[in-house]
Amino acid sequence: MALFDENTTIAPAPRPRMSRRALAGIWALAVAMIVLLIITFLPTSYVIQQPGPVYNTLGSAESADGEEVPLISVEGAETFPTAGALDLLTVQVQGNRERTPSWFELAMAWFDPSKAVLPIDAVFPEGQTTEQRNEQSAAMMIDSQAEATAAALVELGYDVDGRLSVHSLTEASPAEGILEEGDIILGADGESIADVDELREIIDAGDGAPVELLIERDGEEETVEVAPEESTIEGETAWRIGVSLTTDYDFPIDVTIQLNNVGGPSAGMMFALGIMDTLTPGELNGGAQIAGTGTITASGEVGPIGGIRQKLWGALDAGAQVFLAPEANCDEVVGHIPGDLEVFAVEDLDDAIAVLDAVREDEDLAGLPRCTAR
Repeated sequence: MALFDENTTIAPAPRPRMSRRALAGIWALAVAMIVLLIITFLPTSYVIQQPGPVYNTLGSAESADGEEVPLISVEGAETFPTAGALDLLTVQVQGNRERTPSWFELAMAWFDPSKAVLPIDAVFPEGQTTEQRNEQSAAMMIDSQAEATAAALVELGYDVDGRLSVHSLTEASPAEGILEEGDIILGADGESIADVDELREIIDAGDGAPVELLIERDGEEETVEVAPEESTIEGETAWRIGVSLTTDYDFPIDVTIQLNNVGGPSAGMMFALGIMDTLTPGELNGGAQIAGTGTITASGEVGPIGGIRQKLWGALDAGAQVFLAPEANCDEVVGHIPGDLEVFAVEDLDDAIAVLDAVREDEDLAGLPRCTAR
């Protein structure tokens, strides 16, 4: 029985014609993909904030020569072994005015809880270059190290004297031609000042009004007047006189903090705790891994910082279970604590020490201040 007839021609079935609606849909999809591709490479006006490296103040860091050295070292006083970690957190910024993240990168960051998408002006103020921002950030780091050393030594009973001086002037500074590098600022609007925070409070209280400064230059005292300008740095808007300030202290012992390529003032509290642990017997943290952030003054007051949510994620990823957060940042913390991280609110160095004492003595932590909604 024949299965095929070689004389029979079989014509293929005609392909059904695509409907106009389907054809229009395909074209719309193609156009959308092309537009999306173009938008992906268009410049944006945002940057991405994400967790940065974590450094143990009780451990080591890489020096400018590439050698591993103690992050905190002390000369002129007895030091003691430490254990565990007192971690300081950093935040990295992806993008700058020269190169902003793509729309695709922004979309990916938007759905990542450990990252934040910020307007570029909130991180890089208009008219400020990346180089200028880095210089200012480095000056703030130097000042925070001095303030941390002063806070730790005062807490341990040492006498510390400090003088606030002008480190540098920013470009187009309101103080240009009025203040000079090396000027010592003794007072503002008739009030004596001991640190940068006190000066900032006086300037902000004037809400833009000219501030009268008592300065010492070349051994002579004189009074000058500077009109502040409003600017934004790391998301914080305030009145500023356009100078980077440092506090020169006459410390009774030599404390060296070695941490390259990290700027800003937010590590102050953790520096102070690391110095105290190095100078006291036993383990301040009980050998546990504790992370934290916050600025600090010589009097031990802990101040707010930027990027707190990214730092919470950085602490969790580094393995910390306890986190010390500035009380002033609590509104940003509530509802955004990752994993099982325990976050405690601190207003000053004594609050931070109270948490460390409780951890070391294995006490109940329930009674310690936490961040709550206001």
